Amino acid sequence: MLIELRAENYAVIDHAIANFGPGLNLLTGETGAGKSILVDALALLMGGKASAEVVRHGADKATVSCVFESTPGAENLLEENGIDAEGTEIILRREILSNGKGRVFVNNQPATVAVLKQLAPELALVHAQTETLSSFDQAQQRILLDRFGSLSNDAVAKAYARWREASDKLNELLEGEQDRLRMLDLWTYQRKEIESAHLQAGEDENLETEKRVLANAEKLYSAAMSAFDQLYEGSASAEAALRGALRNIEELARYDSRFTEASQQVQSARAAVGDIAASLRDYAEGINASPERLAEIEDRLAQFDRLKRKYGKTIAEVIAFGEDVASKLAEVEDRDEILKTLRAELDQASGAYRSAAATLTSERKAAAGKLAKLTETQVNSLAMKARFEIAVTANEDSSHWTSSGWDQVECRIATNVGEPLKALHEIASGGEMSRVMLALKVAVEETSSKTRKKNPTPRTLVFDEIDIGIGGRAAEAVGQKLKTLSRGQQILCVTHLPQIAAFADQHFLIDKRESGGRTKTNIRLLDQRASTHEVARMLSGATVTETSLQHAAQMIAGSR
Repeated sequence: MLIELRAENYAVIDHAIANFGPGLNLLTGETGAGKSILVDALALLMGGKASAEVVRHGADKATVSCVFESTPGAENLLEENGIDAEGTEIILRREILSNGKGRVFVNNQPATVAVLKQLAPELALVHAQTETLSSFDQAQQRILLDRFGSLSNDAVAKAYARWREASDKLNELLEGEQDRLRMLDLWTYQRKEIESAHLQAGEDENLETEKRVLANAEKLYSAAMSAFDQLYEGSASAEAALRGALRNIEELARYDSRFTEASQQVQSARAAVGDIAASLRDYAEGINASPERLAEIEDRLAQFDRLKRKYGKTIAEVIAFGEDVASKLAEVEDRDEILKTLRAELDQASGAYRSAAATLTSERKAAAGKLAKLTETQVNSLAMKARFEIAVTANEDSSHWTSSGWDQVECRIATNVGEPLKALHEIASGGEMSRVMLALKVAVEETSSKTRKKNPTPRTLVFDEIDIGIGGRAAEAVGQKLKTLSRGQQILCVTHLPQIAAFADQHFLIDKRESGGRTKTNIRLLDQRASTHEVARMLSGATVTETSLQHAAQMIAGSR
């Protein structure tokens, strides 16, 4: 439900606030007072096209805002767009600058016009004379038909999701198939090159160490043997010095126990020197100064460098690349079996979707015939002589499959005798459009019952000057139908007829006044006495008489 609508520096509106209530909210006033301007402001908040012309003369920007009661569907849309919810209300604001640019805010957070358009079906449907927001497109017509027939598209949606998933998998494989085949020779070569190298992780590091040894064999042998002589073999070796020192310390220990531990430490040092010397000797004897082995290692390292340049920075990365290539080759080799499986899954999913969609089409056609008859009766009670039908056309080509089925639902009408039926958006006037919409909505609501599940529908319906070209009994019928419709959802309606105004649950007067040399439009909620006076004005014109007041009171009492 729309709770509040504000407009600042919008067209001839300086500053206006309207607080709406449930049921039937009617807006009346003199011609040119700006009633439709408020409807256009709401249409902007539903994603309508903006223009710098709506900015009040002398102002930098126009601002329109509104507050709606939130719905679960609207909250989901906010979450999808990264906008925080604000309790049980949704606040929309739109600013139009004098240079034509604008800004959008949802719950005081920056947003886009696209977000407003997404929210619109959840919050309100505006039938304005200019139709700036949205004509009653085929998607809306399908939603209304499904609501009327209590039709669920859950089975179709599930079948569609399954078919879409299978189709995407198959297309992904087929789209990559040519690329894979072109790469087959390259992958085969790469796998062969890597596998023939018989790589082992860490092998390059070990060979680099061995290469350094071989390249410096003489230096290493000389250093090792020199160290061996200095530690063990030479006459002035460390081992000889330690041996001599040990004899002297052992002699001391015979007479003084304080040197026992020192004797043991020197013995340990001799053993350590002996071990190191043995390692040096073995290392020197093991040095192979073979030029052939050095060349072999250099060739192997060169092979590693070539592979690293192509496939990875390390041997481990090269090995991983080879495993990945082998996996791709295995996939190509198994592609026929994979394609066969995916095609079977797609055929099965397609069959399930066709069955579910065909069932839904039959249900829609049956519901369309009933709704068309009811709507035609309702339309012709509103001062129109029209023929009406709802065409349900199944487009079974897979390019037209959706989660809502494959049907195109189109309302068609002929407003004059002898004319062919045409799509609803092709009828002549906005007033006729509004009356047809009213007839459709009433037909749906009167058929609804508490025992059947209702499909989502906009909670606020807006009709702008629905009374064009009618009067008398037809006008009263329009008022009665609006009242009937308002029992299920909030209605906002701009009217010039007292017969309709008499049915208001909330009656708003829009008038223009001159202040400070400027024209300003005001909006105010009328109490019962003021509402009676306004209906009387609509009956008698500029001069309100006692008779017109009595007549107005009778009309309002009769509407109750």
